[in-house]
Amino acid sequence: MRIVKEADERKNEILDVAERLFGTKGFDGTSTTDILNEVGIARGTLYYHFKSKEDILDAMIERMTGILVAKASGIAARKDVPVLQRLTQMMLALNVNNDLGREIMAQVHKPQNALMHQKMQERLLAGVTPVITALIEEGIAQGICRTDYPAEVAEMTLLYSNTAFDDLAVHSEEERRRKIAAFIYNLERLLGMERDSLREVILPIFILHNADYCLMQSCD
Repeated sequence: MRIVKEADERKNEILDVAERLFGTKGFDGTSTTDILNEVGIARGTLYYHFKSKEDILDAMIERMTGILVAKASGIAARKDVPVLQRLTQMMLALNVNNDLGREIMAQVHKPQNALMHQKMQERLLAGVTPVITALIEEGIAQGICRTDYPAEVAEMTLLYSNTAFDDLAVHSEEERRRKIAAFIYNLERLLGMERDSLREVILPIFILHNADYCLMQSCD
């Protein structure tokens, strides 16, 4: 008996299977035939929802960024946690550290996928900037920081960090240490905070992202 499913249900089923296959076999090692066989649908049904394997990856990125932003928003909304601690937890929540996440990032960082990489950054920025802005405004209300431009500080911070610390950027260890130190210093200036007041908040983000604490030891 032929099973007919709603469009959204079928689309998510294809994405679920593709995520599992991309995570285990890799993007390049997975064919559309593999996906068809796993889902149990005709090729025409697949192409009704997605034009290509790259289109499937793009939809996966859309879904993944939505999940990441929702997770970050949930952390930011926890008023029982100090605002600066929430900032650290929220930024850490934006990292993808599973097999699928690493596979997706490996694909979007390929030169031929530059547009996809840009789209992923734009989606994250659009979703995260209001969340960061709200945290800054909360910090202002509590007297932790001081700025007349919370939204602009959030936007500038995210834009710079996404460029300077993107995985595509190639830096020596010394250059990276200097950039991290400068990032913390200038963010404190933008937020009207005393020097080193953000050090313990920001460093864990870089430490856990790189799994290399030694890189951070000479940030002074």
